[in-house]
Amino acid sequence: MNANKPQPLRPATIPDKATVDGLEQKWVPSWEASKVYAFDAEAPKANVFSIDTPPPTASGSLHVGHVFSYTHTDVVARFQRMRGKDVFYPMGWDDNGLPTERRVQNYYGVRCDPTLPYVKDFTPPYEGGDNKSSKAADQLPISRANFIKLCEKLTEEDEKAFENLWRNLGLSVDWAQSYRTISNQAQKVSQAAFLNNLARGEAYQSMAPTLWDVTFRTAVAQAELEDREMPGAYHRIVFEGPEGPIFIETTRPELIPACVALVAHPDDERYQPLFGKTAKTPLFGVEVPILAHHLAQKDKGSGIAMICTFGDVTDVIWWRELNLPNRAIIGFDGRIISEAPDVIANSKNPSLYQELAGKTVFTAKELLVEALKASGEMIGDAKPIQHPVKFFEKGDKPLEIVSTRQWYITNGGKDEKLSKSLIENGRELQFHPSFMRVRLEDWINGLNGDWLISRQRFFGVPIPVWYELDSDGNPKFDNRIAPTLEQLPVDPSSDVPAGFTEEQRGKPNGFVGEVDIMDTWATSSLTPQLAGGWLFDQEKFDRVFPFDLRPQGQDIIRTWLFSTLLRSELEHGVLPWKNAAISGWILDPDRKKMSKSKGNVVVPNELLETHGSDAVRYWAASARLGTDAAFDEGQMKIGRRLANKLLNAGRFALSFELPEGITEVSEPVDQAMLAALAEVVQVATQAFENYDHTKALETTETFFWTFTDDYLELVKERAYASGDQTPQAVGSAVIALREALSILVRLFAPFIPFAAEEVWSWWQEGSVHLSPWPSRDEVGFQDATLMKLASETLVMIRKTKSDAKVSMKAELDRVVLAGPATLQALAEDLKAVGKISELELRESETLRIESFEFKPEELQ
Repeated sequence: MNANKPQPLRPATIPDKATVDGLEQKWVPSWEASKVYAFDAEAPKANVFSIDTPPPTASGSLHVGHVFSYTHTDVVARFQRMRGKDVFYPMGWDDNGLPTERRVQNYYGVRCDPTLPYVKDFTPPYEGGDNKSSKAADQLPISRANFIKLCEKLTEEDEKAFENLWRNLGLSVDWAQSYRTISNQAQKVSQAAFLNNLARGEAYQSMAPTLWDVTFRTAVAQAELEDREMPGAYHRIVFEGPEGPIFIETTRPELIPACVALVAHPDDERYQPLFGKTAKTPLFGVEVPILAHHLAQKDKGSGIAMICTFGDVTDVIWWRELNLPNRAIIGFDGRIISEAPDVIANSKNPSLYQELAGKTVFTAKELLVEALKASGEMIGDAKPIQHPVKFFEKGDKPLEIVSTRQWYITNGGKDEKLSKSLIENGRELQFHPSFMRVRLEDWINGLNGDWLISRQRFFGVPIPVWYELDSDGNPKFDNRIAPTLEQLPVDPSSDVPAGFTEEQRGKPNGFVGEVDIMDTWATSSLTPQLAGGWLFDQEKFDRVFPFDLRPQGQDIIRTWLFSTLLRSELEHGVLPWKNAAISGWILDPDRKKMSKSKGNVVVPNELLETHGSDAVRYWAASARLGTDAAFDEGQMKIGRRLANKLLNAGRFALSFELPEGITEVSEPVDQAMLAALAEVVQVATQAFENYDHTKALETTETFFWTFTDDYLELVKERAYASGDQTPQAVGSAVIALREALSILVRLFAPFIPFAAEEVWSWWQEGSVHLSPWPSRDEVGFQDATLMKLASETLVMIRKTKSDAKVSMKAELDRVVLAGPATLQALAEDLKAVGKISELELRESETLRIESFEFKPEELQ
């Protein structure tokens, strides 16, 4: 890389007109051809700045929120590159998992049926679905292999469109470092990490209660949950207790057949005499124990609850800690299973259960409520309530809890030692802003179970194990067969383990392959390994890992940030990065978070075409990390104006001839302007180092408008050599203008890279994005007070003319100006810019215009 080496000047080539329009088409291919953003694979580790870039989900379209957060990352990458760092800035595509499957289903009008055979040269029913939900019955069932091919085809097309948008936005990504989370290489990394977890006892399989989405027929992890306020109702029902009726208030009477106990708080005096005894369930008369547990709430309902397998996550805790039987009655489709629990089949009312079998939960509730009313075991009418209900974040129906065999990775939810270690690591990680750290700690402290990573889907990384079958053809789940590292990646549903043949698949004493895939986070949690070349390029991995920066959104701290932290701890025993930069959300005009699910997102393509990439980047960069920002096209208009102003300021500053032999900035006001700019450089640099890009932009922009409004006006007559100016005075202005322009263009380069590159190209060799970041020492002047004094004086002169309602070009015959003695250094420039024939200066501590006289003709 050639950063930090000053580039040679050449005679300026200034266009007659300059505009931001079309700069993307000019510079994007130029940057690619010149490999401006290419990572130096031979760079020493000490000089590398590596970024664990978020891989966007390739399932549909990007929205303006992506533009917002990815711009925040890019300004950091550009700053670090100009600081002389070899920036490792890859881009990944998160292209497997449920969002992709849903998009493929709707786009092509198909659904996966793994029982069907592969069809060669398959053509889907149509292409170009609107990506809205459609009924499975209307979708053509196809084989898993055909379905996966369509997933791969559509994600490749989406990724090309995304890449073009990122390029046009000006992301300084090294596209040679791209990766896909479904590629063979990514699958090998994911499977190898899983097998390492398995070998160390960190991955395990368990038959246990599982949060289940009945629509997608898949298990759901704790990190994928969200609570939604839903209508419900309390039903007051009667259990037959040992000393009389026991009243229970429940929102789920349909689970009475699954009831395994009653529970109250151990300190509840009302129920202490009943602990250890039994009660009989309404309708079925099944005896269940009455138990004590601290999670029961004395002030909720009647203070005693029924434990059912399983109504909610608290039922699971009670079931596990109180060692209760499992009488689950809800199937994978969300309907009541046909086979009743033994105690129900042998109860006083087994026929009632048969009426429930096959019914939805909603219908079963209606039937049971009617039966309870008829038997007199429901007291009064149901009481309507609003209460939080758990949903899969991408689902439309409440989750159920069913018993399934699933794969888990330890995450600290059951291991206090691991939990403490993760919290300690999180405290070593530098969060920007720092208050975001508490979200990670709250999540870790709130975990109540391990990470469920298996999914009953099709397009994803297969879990790489097979199981031996016994003589009856049943899987021996404890007799797992794992592939070697050299065999990876594998798909156990089609590949054969060593020592077996395909003919033994599914046969007694043969084998069967695992059909589940990994949760997408189980792959995305390995983005440092995927991007860094773990297992494939150890030298590169050693250079870039641990990474310097993880940029991401605040809503996925509990998922992506935590899971990456976990996998790095388990695999490497170190933090995966040094810094985490957390972006806020984009809010719509109603101050609501923009999201695809809410239908309030804005697609960025039109914004980039209307306002230009620099303008959109300016809007994004105007928001600080961790701060929510309103979608504001007004800010984009300001950004476009700024970019255009930089072009015009560049044309102006480069339009003057430098007198021969002049090499120094000699005039006090020129020196003061550069000294003020040096202060800007210092503040902007410190802000960037503190991950406060907004302060760097604000500081630079504030100076820039003073520079164009005041300094350019002040010195332009001198720069034009339009009076009795000495060559030294003229040359001082010309050199100061060029030096200031050079620094300003570099300060703006991370934010408005297209306009900055355009101006730079008019008189500099190479790219501004590989030029050295400006330093205070580059200027050499320290006292900026005269520039401030000049600006204040200009304001007074302009106000004088404005109050007199004359043009700013109106000539003043005589002005008496009082102020510090240093005003003398500004006299000639003030006369020129103010159109003043005679300027008398009087020394005073207070700056003021004591008197003024316009030329008579100016007042006529």
